[in-house]
Amino acid sequence: MILPLLQITAVSGVAIYLGHWRIGVRRRNAQSWDSLLARLRPDWSARELSEHFLWEEGVDATPDDAWRRMDGAKGLWVIYQNARVMLEMADYAAQHSDNVDRVVLETLRSDAMQIRLCVMMALAQYAFSHASEGVRVNAFRAASMYTGMAARMTRLIQEHAALILPDFVAAM
Repeated sequence: MILPLLQITAVSGVAIYLGHWRIGVRRRNAQSWDSLLARLRPDWSARELSEHFLWEEGVDATPDDAWRRMDGAKGLWVIYQNARVMLEMADYAAQHSDNVDRVVLETLRSDAMQIRLCVMMALAQYAFSHASEGVRVNAFRAASMYTGMAARMTRLIQEHAALILPDFVAAM
């Protein structure tokens, strides 16, 4: 009696998950460039970590200084969310342009996933040990990868859609 009920519950859960996933894919595919730009969170910017943010990779700060400048976990969460949006921007570029370098797109996708993983590790460490050395190092690593990804995204936009570059720079 319990086994059939458990099977029905498991199948229903998987069906609901797949339906939710399919709706999310449709929503992402229907997005416009302006809606993607609007989703970037400007409440914290990596400009505080690098003078040449969006144009060159790298962070001009130590891990301790970067943690302070990024306002701790708040900045990490913004990095996490913006990395997802930039991942969707890369997907948008792939769907709407035939001449975009596929290696650059795959690099952007990889960067976004690494950033999100690094941020989740730092936030988990922060939840248990607050601003320990490991948290600050992971946050610095995430911020460094984030500035690199933002610089690559800027170059991609500059090469293939220079007219929208000012909007991207303003949103970041």
